[in-house]
Amino acid sequence: MNGADERPHGTASDLTFFLLALAAGAGAANLYYAQPLIALISADIGLDESIASLVVTLGQIGYIAGLLLVVPLGDTVENRRLLGLVLVCACIGLIIAASAHAPLVFAGAALVYGLGSVVAQVAVPFASHLARPEERGRKVGNVVAGLMAGIMLARPAASLIAHAFGWRAVFLASAALMAALAVGLRLALPARHPHGRLGMLALIGSFPRLLRSQPVLRRRIAYQLPMFGAFILFWTAVPLELAGPRFGLDQRGIALFALAGAAGVFGSSLAGRLADRGHARLGTGIALVSAVAGFLIAATGVAVGSVVVLAIGAVVLDLAAAANLVFGQRALFMLDPAIRSRLNALYIALFFFGGAIGSALASPLYVLGGWPAVSAAGIVVMLAALGYFATEGRGGTA
Repeated sequence: MNGADERPHGTASDLTFFLLALAAGAGAANLYYAQPLIALISADIGLDESIASLVVTLGQIGYIAGLLLVVPLGDTVENRRLLGLVLVCACIGLIIAASAHAPLVFAGAALVYGLGSVVAQVAVPFASHLARPEERGRKVGNVVAGLMAGIMLARPAASLIAHAFGWRAVFLASAALMAALAVGLRLALPARHPHGRLGMLALIGSFPRLLRSQPVLRRRIAYQLPMFGAFILFWTAVPLELAGPRFGLDQRGIALFALAGAAGVFGSSLAGRLADRGHARLGTGIALVSAVAGFLIAATGVAVGSVVVLAIGAVVLDLAAAANLVFGQRALFMLDPAIRSRLNALYIALFFFGGAIGSALASPLYVLGGWPAVSAAGIVVMLAALGYFATEGRGGTA
């Protein structure tokens, strides 16, 4: 076998997939706790307001580094052990973040817990390997639903905990969860021993070749990079709008608003089923159009001062982002199993680069032009993605 595992497909229990979904969600959540807490963290550690969104960006940069340096090891290293190691890394970074009193200390901590948060992208290819081909979209969709639940619920959870106990308690609680998962996954999950024998340099060196040789990968990155950038732009900027004079919400109110984002979980499961039935291309087009619609609805909500309309826009955008992610991963996981972890690493790393840009631009865009500037930026990048999607033939790669 070339890079595949000796373990047969389809033998894993539902509990196994649940644990993988839990790990994916808990790991991904670490990147988003800081989003609704930007003002609290920056004021406490002495970070200037104009660059406050860097507390989110640095975690994403660490995550991208982990995707490129750690996730490819899923093609060569026993996956259960790899999951445990990255969870320990996340735990250490979160503890340092909770004790930080200076911008540079928090910056270093964010890079470390961002690196450790790639547990999600070790768990998703693992789930794909364990699933039978005919149910791969559904199983991957369920694990991605866990990932999206972590992303969506991280913001309200962080706001509620910070409201009651302060922002440092958020990071301490997550550190405890990472430690518990590291132990639990080691005890409960089956071993997966890939047969790949490439070293780290060879794995990383194969990335350019994979980008050149895999048109599905290139196209799915072109769809998801702007989608994720717009998604992160929205959720990094919207707490600033909600806390401003137009809406005047406190941390608890922002948390309740963020619960609307949990609707993205349902988008993941639905997208997986659509992909298994051969409707990935249609679903991709709908997702891209829906993202534009989400920004337009949200802009209307801000213009008329309606938090309900703004929340509807957020739900539409989140459903679109979650669905598009599943369509992309399912397409990649139908390719060669021997390169599955590297394909996933490249896919996530490059579209997370879009997310890092979105979070870095959120504060300056909002300071300079308010919500209209944020909306315009999101709509423009999604229209560009739609334009590229229009170039794909009916029998294309989506």
